[in-house]
This record gives sequence, C-alpha cells and structure tokens, in this order.
Amino acid sequence: MKIKRTMGAAAAAALLATAGITGTGAGPAAAQAPAPQQCAASTTVKETLPNGTTWQLCWRMHAKSGLVLENVSIASTRHPQPVRILKSLTLAQLNVPYDSGETEYNDITEFGFGGEYLQTLAGDDCKGGSARVGSDGGAEPQRRKVLCVGAEASGLAYHLANEETPGKPYAKQGHDLVLRALSRVGWYEYVTEYRLHDDGQISARLGATGDLSPIDFTTPDKGWPIGKGKQAYATNHYHSAFWRVDFDIAGGGKEQVEQYDSKVTGPGSVSAKIATVHKTIAKEGSFTKVNRRWWRVVSPGAKNADGHNRSYELVTGANDVYEAHPETVPDVTFTQFHACERYATGNADPQCPGRRGIVDYALRPETLADPIMWVRVGFHHVPRDEDQSPMPLHWQGFDLVPRDFTEINRLAPPALSGVNGQN
Repeated sequence: MKIKRTMGAAAAAALLATAGITGTGAGPAAAQAPAPQQCAASTTVKETLPNGTTWQLCWRMHAKSGLVLENVSIASTRHPQPVRILKSLTLAQLNVPYDSGETEYNDITEFGFGGEYLQTLAGDDCKGGSARVGSDGGAEPQRRKVLCVGAEASGLAYHLANEETPGKPYAKQGHDLVLRALSRVGWYEYVTEYRLHDDGQISARLGATGDLSPIDFTTPDKGWPIGKGKQAYATNHYHSAFWRVDFDIAGGGKEQVEQYDSKVTGPGSVSAKIATVHKTIAKEGSFTKVNRRWWRVVSPGAKNADGHNRSYELVTGANDVYEAHPETVPDVTFTQFHACERYATGNADPQCPGRRGIVDYALRPETLADPIMWVRVGFHHVPRDEDQSPMPLHWQGFDLVPRDFTEINRLAPPALSGVNGQN
C-alpha cells in the first residue's frame, strides 16, 4: 500500500476583484502571431493583471498528468497583440525513491494527479481566489471545483532612481496570475502550480505537503529522528519531478535550441576575462548544468521590434540529482516532438513501442525540427520534527524567462519607453 503527501490550493476570485483584474481582451492578433486557439468558455482563462498584462490559455485535467495548460499567449498595454508562447505545459513524472532502498513510486504513471486523486477545492484551498468547475479527467469524469485561479502580488517589479528622478524613483509592484490544483497520492498531497508573471515569465512549481508516511520508517543512517528521543527515524527520500514543455513561439513552431557557456579565459586589467559562446543543439539529447551554462528555445522566424529573435530561457533553481537512475541525472532533455511520447518514464503508449521514457527518446537521435523540452528538478527530502503534522509546504520547480521577446521591459513606464540601447 502506498503512503505519501501533498498540499492545498490557493488564490483567485475575490483577489481578482481586489486586484482590479478583468477579463478584458488584448486587441486583435498581430499579423505574425495567429490568434490563440479557442477552447470552451469553462476551460478558458483570460485575465488582465493590474499592470496591463493579459494572459490567455486553455486548461484541462488529465487522469495521469493532472493540470495541463495549453495554447498559452500573452499581451500587454505596450504590446496589445496576443502572442503565443506555449502549445502545452504539464507534469510528466514524479519519481519518489526512498533512501532505504525498499520503496519507490512513480506517482504520475502509477497513480496520477487527476481523477480519483484530484481533490475538490474547499475551505482555504482557494481562499481569495476563484475555484473553477471542470472535469476531473477520471475514467468516469466528474465535474467539480478542481482549479484555483487567482491574482497574487509578487513584490517589487522594478525600481530605478537617477538624477532625473530626485526623491521620486520609478517603481512598480508586480502581480502574477496563479493557477493551482491539488492532488492526494497516499500520505502526500501535491500542489501543481503555474505562476504567469506580468513581465512574461512563467514559473512551474510542484509543492508537497500532507504527512510523512508512518509505515516508511528506517535506521539512523537512512532517516531522521521524528518524535520523542531517537527511536523512530522517518526515511529520507527523493522527489524528482519532470515537466514536459512544448513551445509554440508566436504560433510559428519549429523552434531551435541553443546552449550558452561562459568560461574564464584569463586575467584582465581589473577582473577576469570571461568569454561567452553558444552552440545550436541540432539533435536529441540530455544535458546537465555546469557553472554559467544555460539554454534557450528560440523562434527562427518571430522577432521583436529590435529585430532580435524571440525566445524563452530555462532557469533552474535548487536542484538535487538522484544518481541511481539515468533519467534523473540530466537537468534537461530535448527531443523531437512525437505525440505518443507523453511521460518522462513509464511511457506505455502503444504508438511508441520500446520508448519508455526520455532515455529511449533521446537515443535515436533525431534532428530537432520541433523540440520538446523535458525539465527535471530534484529534491532530497530529509524529514524534520516540523514535518508533523501537517507537513509545511515545500516547493521545487523552474522558470521560463522571456529573452528578447519584447524590445524593452514589458512593464516599463511611458516616460522610459524610448530607453532602448545606447541612447
């Protein structure tokens, strides 16, 4: 019997009102950016944040993957034409092995975040937000309150003080459009959260809460003492989460993947000289971060007003590697799109015989004409007394940061709209 943990959902409707959020549109689509594909009104999120950024997307619940975002586009006061960013974004696996070597789960493919595991939102799960009703994605789908949509203040968006602004700097508070769903798998409860920032950044996060498994206790070398004295040791374990990201920048598809490396080349007159070089990743493969290495997915055809190719950069934060599995070692894997390649591991689609996961997908290796990005973020959970009970929410995830998507800061004040380059 499986026993695990997850967290509650939060934030949306009342806060939409208090934050001044409306459902207004963002103007006609740009010629180079087709209008976002439509979905049913009940599965559409279209909200304008206080700073004028409008996010629009479709959402649905999948029996295994849980919350799926599709056809994600953005517009803003300065850039009113909606521009597509993503075709889809979803969880693709959650691997949970215990340090005792006696327990391991793959929560997405063995259980799932939808259907019977998807929780109905109630109480404080979506306090201050709007709980949306939709299908839970189960074998016998039920319509319930399963998605929390809200606006949340994100803190200071920028601050600029100079000789032109004595005593009155340029400053603005930011806001995020936040979508959350809550799933319970055994003792753990998980929050699938996507934060769509008003500056164009997208943050994918997985939160874990619930309770420690009372049947998974171990010895001192593989756990942490929980309770009175040193008698009961809660087992250390891993959460290796995978996301599947399918870009569709400006509706053009056919993105390219680039890797950037910056290396010290020698001493300079004051500081070290560092040279930055990049290469195009033309074939499928898995890649690992080193110091000053990063990746971006770039559109070969869509450009901003400065004539620079639009792209999104992958930014990873705290990240623990689980060395025991080949798929949990790389930070990111890029593969050519195939509809049947849906999960990072445990892929059982009969249309993909012999392709069980990203290790198999990347073995061919095919040319990346339509790349899929698989992001792995690991967390080694060493329990503590404070984890009982309920367990405080802990997070793991990554950011997709716009790079040259617009010619200047999307939120820049009108007085600085001409500050672009050396002028």
